[in-house]
Amino acid sequence: MSDYMFMLENHLGADQARTVSLVQSAATEAGVGLFLAGGAMRDMLGGFPIRDLDFTVEGDAIKLAKTAAQRSGARIVSTDEPRKSVELMFPGDVAASIGMARQERYSKPAGRPNITPATIHEDLRSRDFTVNSIALSLNRASLGLLLDPNNGLADLERKELRVISSYTLYDDPARLLRLIRFKVRLGFTIEERTRSQYDNARLAEMESHIPTKALLRELCRIADEPDPGLVVQALDEEKLMTLFSPALCGPKLNLGGLAKLLKAKQMIPFGADLRLENLGLFLYFLAEKLTPKEKAALVEKCGLGAREVELWQKLESRSRKLDRELKSAKFQKASRIYQALSHVPGDQILFLLLRSSQRLVQDRIKNFLQKHLPAAMEITDRDVIAAGVEPGTPKFQKAKDELIATRLDARPRKIEPPPEPVEPPPPPPGPPSRFRGQATQPRN
Repeated sequence: MSDYMFMLENHLGADQARTVSLVQSAATEAGVGLFLAGGAMRDMLGGFPIRDLDFTVEGDAIKLAKTAAQRSGARIVSTDEPRKSVELMFPGDVAASIGMARQERYSKPAGRPNITPATIHEDLRSRDFTVNSIALSLNRASLGLLLDPNNGLADLERKELRVISSYTLYDDPARLLRLIRFKVRLGFTIEERTRSQYDNARLAEMESHIPTKALLRELCRIADEPDPGLVVQALDEEKLMTLFSPALCGPKLNLGGLAKLLKAKQMIPFGADLRLENLGLFLYFLAEKLTPKEKAALVEKCGLGAREVELWQKLESRSRKLDRELKSAKFQKASRIYQALSHVPGDQILFLLLRSSQRLVQDRIKNFLQKHLPAAMEITDRDVIAAGVEPGTPKFQKAKDELIATRLDARPRKIEPPPEPVEPPPPPPGPPSRFRGQATQPRN
């Protein structure tokens, strides 16, 4: 095993590791070359958590994606037919993309690219930033081989963002937004020549050529950032937030609401699965200060579809039923609160935590996030098996729920305070000194 494969295994979660193994097996059977590239490699080599898996295929990527989805039960989120790329959601909420190794040539700035199949080396040389142009071979003959034709590893070590070519920001102006977003998330600086190219592209007003579809894609990426408010603030400082809506500036930019949303998200225990839809929550607080007319302009400018609009504008109405339920006296027991909230989408839970008018509802949600959920996560399948229930049987989940309820409703054990320390009696007085007021001289 190469050092890079060892590093990859130590960075992947259990569900991510299963996804890599499954796609790797499917690619071997299909006889196509498979590489892990892009953001997954950047995050691994940069010491960041791997957010999603980017697979690049020398061959039929769409066919491989369909095979992987059938074998794993993954959901196909979207398909980009021209680029032969598929976005998937694998079990365990593992986000992944499987795309064809390709070259994109632009006949004019911000034009439609001419896309052709390519080798992995040609693909890496035609990407946006050097830190995104590193790949790791997952093929049996070259397993663990690192491919870095643009010296992206050195830029990762220097913590710099550098474009691959002098046309990078002109060919696809959406990369102007991506550059700022990566700068904020990674905490990197922009390399001097790249900054000069960025300034020149802004003088040429290349940002005005970003298509609607790219704006929506970037808006979704911002919503999934660890700190969306910080990205929004950086884009506002660069006068780029008005691309999404002319009203998103000045006092109408709800940075305070986004900061509160971040604090609410930080209350979610690590490893908890709340089925959180980031986009709806993000749009609600981002546009909270806009008028209905300005909100409609945001929808049109970014090309928001019916699903995106519903996630955002129906969030409040979807949360009302839960708000009424949590006020009920029947939710006094911890197990009842856990049972009610563990089956509710996480965006509704966080919304009520921040916007419910009832202090009781907010307190019960806080207890769920900070006490009940961590305690429930301590009950594992091993505990259920130890209780005598066979895994895979209909009774298994019911038995696990009962163990969780017992744990949550158990009265906390009263801890007796430790006894107060007993001071030792003072030592008996010694014989009186013959020479009062004088120091005793040591013997020779």
